[in-house]
Amino acid sequence: MAEQELTLRGAFARWDRQLFDAVARRHWPGADRVLPRLGRAANHGVLWGAAAAGIAIVGSAGARKAAVRGAASLALASATINTVGKWSVRRPRPLLDGVPAVRRAVVQPRTTSFPSGHSASAFAFTAGLALESPGWGAVVAPVAASVAFSRVYTGVHYPSDVLAGAAYGVAAGFLVRRLARGAEQARVVPGHERTAAGAPALPDGDGLTVVVNSGSGTAAAAGLDVLRERLPKAELVECEGSELAAELEAAASRATVLGVCGGDGTVNAAAGAALRAGIPLAVFPGGTLNHFALDLGLAGTEDTCRAVAAGHAVHVGVGRFTPGPQGNRPGYFLNNFSIGAYPELLGHRLRWAPRIGGGPAALLAAWRVVRAQRPVRLRLAGRPRSVWLLFAGNGTYQGTGPTPRRRASLGEGLLDVRLVLGGGRPGPRLLAAALAGPLTRSPVHVATRLRSLRVGDIPADTPLAYDGEYAPAPAALVLDELPDALTVYRPR
Repeated sequence: MAEQELTLRGAFARWDRQLFDAVARRHWPGADRVLPRLGRAANHGVLWGAAAAGIAIVGSAGARKAAVRGAASLALASATINTVGKWSVRRPRPLLDGVPAVRRAVVQPRTTSFPSGHSASAFAFTAGLALESPGWGAVVAPVAASVAFSRVYTGVHYPSDVLAGAAYGVAAGFLVRRLARGAEQARVVPGHERTAAGAPALPDGDGLTVVVNSGSGTAAAAGLDVLRERLPKAELVECEGSELAAELEAAASRATVLGVCGGDGTVNAAAGAALRAGIPLAVFPGGTLNHFALDLGLAGTEDTCRAVAAGHAVHVGVGRFTPGPQGNRPGYFLNNFSIGAYPELLGHRLRWAPRIGGGPAALLAAWRVVRAQRPVRLRLAGRPRSVWLLFAGNGTYQGTGPTPRRRASLGEGLLDVRLVLGGGRPGPRLLAAALAGPLTRSPVHVATRLRSLRVGDIPADTPLAYDGEYAPAPAALVLDELPDALTVYRPR
């Protein structure tokens, strides 16, 4: 047995060396100029750090998340392969006989050969990126493969070193995704909402119509596979853009339960349709941030499928502003409503993003708001106020600042109202408000809980934002909270 193992090991070593020599002998037009430089650019992960930064600047929020996952995968692969990996095998570097001098590295590596750290880093970054954003992964994959090949081409690694490094990098990408999902699920904590008795149980999905925002991206597409498997009789309607509102209203008119798959803006539109039809809502998280789903305690599509099948649901409060964006009926918000700096920033970003990309648009919008924004003069509960930001949350948000992110319960039945008062420059004022306590009073930040708030004397052309959507504000409106207004599925 030992002799057979030695024979196999010797045969593999000969194959490895023969393939290495074949690459060295072959002439690759143009490669002498490109591949050695590409390999040097990947030293210490510089190439991949630059790629992550570039994706974060020009990409969407989902792309930025993917870039972070790629960087984390690279860090894991690099930290372990250059310690445990290389020193556990201690394979010598290949002899450079037959490798043209023009290809060789100026300074030869001093570490052991197996596995290839460059290949591990390249494929770890690509795998972490692709598992979150397949489009960006497809863009980066040819570069990663070229970096890996350059290690054989320049004579610093055997082909098996590169293959092992690449496999290790891909494994690191999957491990980081698993750890990240575990962390996301760990922070999904169900709130203290009141149980909704009598929500219909639909074990196979019969009676459920799910409107899917096909523009939400890969998260929505991945959730649909689970939905089809767990609730095979559910009706699925895929649409996007201007068709969405009409499809939601039509689905609500014929369904026992209205389902929605998309981000917070899509869920907002579905909640309005469900309220008007008087039916429960099933939320299948399919956006980038999914604030409402996370605060409700939904980690993903699997949770919602389980709740719908068992008939487990809760009552949640809904914020309302009257008149709404269409004038003839109220608008609703499941997360928050705002007037001032944030709607201005959102409007600039939405206007510029199609031309220059989401990242640059966000930076340019922030610079524009800080530089040119003026406080909004309006009347709150009959008193004149000058504010940089009026924020109203559907339920009390935890943490400090004017726009915190998490809520302990969606069934509280109160608006979390926060004001950043006018005066000075918007940047220092918003920063000072961010450092203030959650419900404290300071010279710049006022916070309280209310059932309703009347807002009047709103200047013309003032925008408002609700759940990430953007619309012009009316001259006057009323904000109020509708306790336990909406029934939403959530597992017990």
